[in-house]
Amino acid sequence: MTSPVSPSDHVTPRAALSTGQHAASRHAVWVGAAAIITDEVGRVLLVHPTYREDGSWLLPGGVVELGEHPDVTCRREITEELGLANLPLAGVLAVHSLSPHHPDIQPGTPFPGEIRFVFDGGTLCPDQVEVIRLPREELSEFAFLDTRDAVQRLRPVDGQIMLAAYRARLGNTATAHLADGRHILDVPALDRHDVHVRYRPLWDSPLNRGPVPERLPVQQAWAWCFVPDGRVVLVADPGPRGALPMLPGGTVETTDTTPEGTLHREAAEEAQLTLADPVRLGWVLDETGEVYGGVGPNARLRLAARVTAIGPATADPATGRPFARLLATPAQTAALLGWGPPGARQALLAAETARKRWRLPTARAAAIEEVPPEGMRLS
Repeated sequence: MTSPVSPSDHVTPRAALSTGQHAASRHAVWVGAAAIITDEVGRVLLVHPTYREDGSWLLPGGVVELGEHPDVTCRREITEELGLANLPLAGVLAVHSLSPHHPDIQPGTPFPGEIRFVFDGGTLCPDQVEVIRLPREELSEFAFLDTRDAVQRLRPVDGQIMLAAYRARLGNTATAHLADGRHILDVPALDRHDVHVRYRPLWDSPLNRGPVPERLPVQQAWAWCFVPDGRVVLVADPGPRGALPMLPGGTVETTDTTPEGTLHREAAEEAQLTLADPVRLGWVLDETGEVYGGVGPNARLRLAARVTAIGPATADPATGRPFARLLATPAQTAALLGWGPPGARQALLAAETARKRWRLPTARAAAIEEVPPEGMRLS
């Protein structure tokens, strides 16, 4: 039997090419590897190279050498650049393709394009940070930076890569696939709303479990607001430098009869939540009350509450714009809030309270999702 002639039959067979011709015909690009490494409150580690004329910073990492796998490159570079040997890598957060003619490429630079792998280098404890040592001929300094500050020190495309990779870690989403700094697949919720970790100066203040002393006014009431599957609602306030996440709640106003009344009002205004059975978890001491006009020592109350309904998204009366409404596990929420180990402990306390008081399950690890604009029906 005979078959029709295919156009591919007229292509010169690979076997007809010499080894050298075949190798020359293949597309060649640089391959790089970098890592997202954070401190205890979620600030990202950047290094300042001595060889960049524009003064821009970088994630730790470097160029893959001949015959080297990207994960080996990443570990080698972390050892050489930071003095941190055997730092475990948890997985690939992002894969990025950079085209030869991208505007961030320095004019006159021979550049065939790059494929970059960004790994999860985990979180460093203070003792690990203390042992960091830089090769001074290559790197002049390092810093842990809030992501909003970090993007100011990185080249624009490097900032886009850093944010997408870090948000993949925070949001428990699949590996981000990027081309010239942009997602080529669906854009996850944290990227869609440009959400950043909200580092706070009071992150290490202990949670006091007893009643608030009578001498301390309660200036703030925030709550871990649980939906039936054990996740909590997180709101993110959009701004010119990105959206900052926070628990539902806010400042106690003179018209609020109780802090719990503040919580009900703010949760309805910011996130269109109807809450039931708020319970106090504890309070954090604010020594100065600077954010409230320097009122002096005051208490910031932390509560847990059960969400019974989520209405359609509307603009917040105080800002005139709608907040992003996200569903996250308590652990993910603590990481986004930038509260470090105390926040992780508070998240565990909130989840345990929800389990005992309302028989809610422990939230399974999942990707952070957005509450639909039309709201949600809760069973």
